[in-house]
Amino acid sequence: MTHRISLRARMLPVVAAAGMLVPVVAGATPASAATAPQVSCTSGTAGLAAKLQRDITAALATRAGTVAVGLRDRTTNTTCTLRATTAYDSASVVKVTVLATLLWDAKKTNRYLTSREANLATAMITKSDNASTTALWNQLGVTKVKGFLAAAGMTQTVPGSGGYWGLTRINVTDEQRLLSLITARNNVLSDNSRAYILKLMGNVITSQRWGTPAGAPSSVSVHVKNGWLQRATRGWRVHSVGTFNGGGHDYTITVLTDGNSTMNYGVTTIQAVAKVIHRDLVPTATAASRYTPTTTPMEAYVAVPQG
Repeated sequence: MTHRISLRARMLPVVAAAGMLVPVVAGATPASAATAPQVSCTSGTAGLAAKLQRDITAALATRAGTVAVGLRDRTTNTTCTLRATTAYDSASVVKVTVLATLLWDAKKTNRYLTSREANLATAMITKSDNASTTALWNQLGVTKVKGFLAAAGMTQTVPGSGGYWGLTRINVTDEQRLLSLITARNNVLSDNSRAYILKLMGNVITSQRWGTPAGAPSSVSVHVKNGWLQRATRGWRVHSVGTFNGGGHDYTITVLTDGNSTMNYGVTTIQAVAKVIHRDLVPTATAASRYTPTTTPMEAYVAVPQG
């Protein structure tokens, strides 16, 4: 049975003993909060959706900016979403899409990546090298990127124009779709392609392993790609996508943010969300066994138009 939890004005659903959702009248909600998007969770495990919804909401309660969250755990049939279709400038998170497009395109002609392509892909993901990304983006062209997006069902992702791949418009729904394709067999990406993407995301340099891995238990393998950029409006965009597998767990997390005063502010917001998700999904892990990212998170600057 799937249990759905979604905060609504004046109503707080709870899970009853029989596994039924029983709405309970709560205190009045201010008018401003009544129209704000709320975390919505479902789960095949009784009580888990309610706990995740409550803890993610609490983690964001004092944070400024606009935050979007996506979670899918195959093991417990659990999902959580917040602002699932809100669009954000991608920054370096789009580099996973660039790599997936490269592999998808190569698969169509049954060819391996050239040594040049492999070197560019490795630098693009593990070090977030922008020059390598630009080289691959230009090689592929927007038409092929759009072709992959269509094949992947990422219908709301819009490639950046004028060569500005970092201004590709993304949302939680499509990023979670991409992570799902990377972590399970499908007809879009070959098993070898998926393994290659995960290998590179698992080898990201230490200073860039911040974000969604925060609080991950040592029993799971971590694969991550982050991104950030500052623009004249809406402050810093700071994003993190990650996949986590092992110890009986298989889940993906996407957190997208903008309106951050600094990069570190956005990182802190993302990691607050990640920590409660990991803790709720794997509550048996000790604090000492949970991953603590570097205290000086770094990421490559993404080129954006002037102004």
